[in-house]
Amino acid sequence: MPQTIQGFSRLNKEEKIDWLTSNFLSDSQNATSILKQYWNSDAKLQQLHDEFIENTVTNYYLPLGIAPNFVINNKTFAIPMTIEESSVVAAASKAAKFWMSRGGFKAEILGTQKIGQVHFTYTGDAQKLSSFFELTKSILLNDLKTLTASMEKRGGGITSIELINKNDQLANYFQLHVTFETLDAMGANFINSCLEQLAESWQREYNNYPVFSENNAEMVVIMSILSNYVPQCVVRAEVCCAVSELTEADGIDPEVFATKFVQAVRIAEVEPYRAVTHNKGIMNGIDAVVLATGNDFRAVEAGAHAYAARNGSYSSLTHATIENGIFRFWIEIPLALGTVGGLTKLHPLVKLNLEILGNPSAPQLMEIIAVAGLAQNFGALKSLTTTGIQKGHMKMHLMNMLNQLDATDTEKSKAIHFFKSNKVTHSAVDSFIKNLRQN
Repeated sequence: MPQTIQGFSRLNKEEKIDWLTSNFLSDSQNATSILKQYWNSDAKLQQLHDEFIENTVTNYYLPLGIAPNFVINNKTFAIPMTIEESSVVAAASKAAKFWMSRGGFKAEILGTQKIGQVHFTYTGDAQKLSSFFELTKSILLNDLKTLTASMEKRGGGITSIELINKNDQLANYFQLHVTFETLDAMGANFINSCLEQLAESWQREYNNYPVFSENNAEMVVIMSILSNYVPQCVVRAEVCCAVSELTEADGIDPEVFATKFVQAVRIAEVEPYRAVTHNKGIMNGIDAVVLATGNDFRAVEAGAHAYAARNGSYSSLTHATIENGIFRFWIEIPLALGTVGGLTKLHPLVKLNLEILGNPSAPQLMEIIAVAGLAQNFGALKSLTTTGIQKGHMKMHLMNMLNQLDATDTEKSKAIHFFKSNKVTHSAVDSFIKNLRQN
């Protein structure tokens, strides 16, 4: 039975691995070898990785691919993508090439503001609290000056503070709703530091205000935290062309293709079961670039899915129309990103990837990543409405299947040639390799 341990974090990496492999893995020698083979031979680089998180035992590698030929606002990009799923980079690259000769992608920032909240309960008269808030707002902002001064010099800072009454949803629940501009920083640490100071000042001023003590009204701060729902930090990306230009759609008549494509998007707009998978495909492209640039893909995911449900029902993040012979396909999505701070200045590959993208500002990175999501969705819908999704996906997945079967280089070469003109399935690949070996 595995043994519990005290002080695991104080063990060195070797000791952590010894405890882990001896307690949880059947072949401790082999497990140790696997863990150590992913260590970087550069001790300084390995130490950097060890210090990113706690209780590190090794590195976990994901492939870094490049999707070339993206034309965004008349500028050409090669987009780094970090993802484990077959066909994602290929689909993005194919979509980029398709639109390169049709004017490329257009992108624009609709807003860059982020949100943080101080959540608290209050048992007194709501009107008195509102009057108190108006009296103390300037004091609250003044107390934040030391934290916001540097950001304000660069053009950012706090743009508004509101008192929100949520009594109708939860008894005695109120919040201070704060809007921030964090420029090229994602801003999580800045926002949370400001909110904690705001909560402290709010509680202090409340305790010193005689009206509340005389009426026995109680106010308790519950928590102070940024929100990953950022509906005011939104980017729009779009492609459009004449329907007649939608050739190369696997031999299908352009008007038929455009009609089916738009209908597929509309299905995702009204059917949540389809919308979830539809949006997952968008996030394949978005998360891959978010990861490659050292940003928080969990925050981006949460914010995007909340935005997809903002009207009361989960729906598509992309939209499409045909009007006057023009096909138009676009996405509007919230993206809270940073190009300074965090891993962006620490992880060597992140720094390199940002350089590949031209060292963009945070708004420029928003545009690039939104385009990657739109391209991914275009590629998926193009396949779904023409040849079907599995034909291309399974072709890309072929190498994974061959590796699972421990195929040799010669066997791989023969399999790749054979499946150029034959349907790829797990059973077909398995049978092909078995036949090769028997003969």
